Amino acid sequence: MSLHDPLKTGDHAAFMSSYLDALALVERLHRLLLDVIKDEFERIGVLEINAVQALLLFNIGDHEVTAGELKTRGYYQGSNVSYNLKKLVEMGYMHHQRCAIDRRSVRVRLTPKGRNIRDVVAALFSRHAEGLQSKGVLGPDGIVEITNSLRRVERYWTDQIRYIY
Repeated sequence: MSLHDPLKTGDHAAFMSSYLDALALVERLHRLLLDVIKDEFERIGVLEINAVQALLLFNIGDHEVTAGELKTRGYYQGSNVSYNLKKLVEMGYMHHQRCAIDRRSVRVRLTPKGRNIRDVVAALFSRHAEGLQSKGVLGPDGIVEITNSLRRVERYWTDQIRYIY
């Protein structure tokens, strides 16, 4: 089949259109997730932290990590991780401590106050998972299929970053 074959061109255009729709959807879903978290915290009267900070606390969970590990482990995707860590420490949601081996490195972990926030987010996500299943939006097979597909895209993009440049 040549590059100018109309079938191949049509297939590519259709795939490209779906790909761009998927990219826009991932972006919208992330923003919606943050809005959902923000609304939950407004509902319960916790206004001092934002949704990004709450999600960061949820993702850290019971781990003790360095700021660098937050990105490499996929706990945090934002560009202002240092700012959010500093604010969370100042507000008493996280402990920070210099690493005994590498004094340049700071390790962070949740305080009881931070674990409370993590628990609120965990309960919210649990309600959502239950609702998705009970309302027939997604079942176990559907969520596994979505997750596996997104992981394949993640691996492909990671490979592009590592090997193209």
